Amino acid sequence: MSLFARVAHRIPSPSSRSVIRAFSSTPRARSDHLFVHRDTTYNNSKIPFEYTRENLKRAQEIISRYPPQYKKAAVIPLLDLGQRQNKGWTSISVMNYVAKLLELPPMRVYEVATFYTMFNREPIGTNFVQVCTTTPCMLQGSTEILNTVTEHLGGLHPGETTKDGKFTVVEVECQGACSNAPMMAVNDDFYEDLTPESTRKILDAFAAGNKPKPGPQSGRHTSENSAGLTALTSKPYGPGDHCLPEFS
Repeated sequence: MSLFARVAHRIPSPSSRSVIRAFSSTPRARSDHLFVHRDTTYNNSKIPFEYTRENLKRAQEIISRYPPQYKKAAVIPLLDLGQRQNKGWTSISVMNYVAKLLELPPMRVYEVATFYTMFNREPIGTNFVQVCTTTPCMLQGSTEILNTVTEHLGGLHPGETTKDGKFTVVEVECQGACSNAPMMAVNDDFYEDLTPESTRKILDAFAAGNKPKPGPQSGRHTSENSAGLTALTSKPYGPGDHCLPEFS
């Protein structure tokens, strides 16, 4: 039997293949969508943008933290400030305004805004739901949490916004609360130790215009062991304990 025949013989038939969930269910974004700007009716350089009086004062305070020759280091917090004012997304006008404020070539700001995924390049809903599906969360049931979110919001797919504009859902990688998995972030807050029931309650609260208490939803305070204290159960020794006599 030839090598090709042996390899072909080992390939399972379509009917025998098991269905495997993809690593990500979020629609793939083409690189030109991520890094290339194309004018639209809602995102073009002719749409004016400038900070409010309060945000301009805040921006000037941020810039003052850096030496004058290094004020370009303020580009990330200033873009974040602009995104928050611009209803959660960073338009080309926001980027151009920050570039002008920092006396930078616009391209230097575009480079930052297209590199960091924290800057949303398209409009988002009032409540930005980011469901973590990386390994620790997946082992704790994040697939069920993601399905709960999308189904509860009317069959939404990751990357989409509800018709009423209240929710945008995305699938993300590690949000840094692995010991409290599964979890999701809604706007600036983490919601941890999730179950399908607690997830639906959180979404209903946001839909009603309320803000549920962030953090673990299981009753624990932070990330303490559910089995109780298992470390540091004895009095720690003080200075000089367990030292050789000559060092006491």
